[in-house]
Amino acid sequence: LDLGAGSAGGSPALSGGQSRRRKQPPRPADFKLQVIIIGSRGVGKTSLMERFTDDTFCEACKSTVGVDFKIKTVELRGKKIRLQIWDTAGQERFNSITSAYYRSAKGIILVYDITKKETFDDLPKWMKMIDKYASEDAELLLVGNKLDCEVDREITRQQGEKFAQQITGMRFCEASAKDNFNVDEIFLKLVDDILKKMPLDVIRNELSNSILSLQPEPEIPPELPPPRPHVRCC
Repeated sequence: LDLGAGSAGGSPALSGGQSRRRKQPPRPADFKLQVIIIGSRGVGKTSLMERFTDDTFCEACKSTVGVDFKIKTVELRGKKIRLQIWDTAGQERFNSITSAYYRSAKGIILVYDITKKETFDDLPKWMKMIDKYASEDAELLLVGNKLDCEVDREITRQQGEKFAQQITGMRFCEASAKDNFNVDEIFLKLVDDILKKMPLDVIRNELSNSILSLQPEPEIPPELPPPRPHVRCC
């Protein structure tokens, strides 16, 4: 490759008075959505989040203490959306902390481990948390994780589907954070459901409160949400 040939008479691409194009800054996000991931300890909540945001997988992840979060920007339905994904601790002793993150969540991913029956048996307990603290408009998605451990399965797909069918508006999916199976689909479908549920005038007007500024991402919610009277648990 002769790099000197074009330098003698000037680069053809820049001849004739042309100048190099300035790189355009990336388009800012239109708005942000908060999604929380809940479920019992060890079901793979952190692994699902990190696979989606960073495309990484840790075989021996440490248990989340309190709450952690990651940011990822996606484009759907002509909107650039900044996702703030909250990864909550599965231990009951952290419930008073993690429950404060339910109210502002537009989407909730409830995860269980298909190889551990006790994590599936805990689902009604997590639904009570959702009914007590989350917005009635929050989109719900039930995920059976660790599909890569099919040989150790204790909960059938039909059991997962049956549970989800008992909850109004809840979708169901099985996934594997380790094999990166259905992970992107989980988050993108949830976001798409959130957007579909919003009337166009809401997206244009009411979501103006969610338009991103230069303010730092919040670390904790301002207050603990009060219990809600409405119950949708099975």
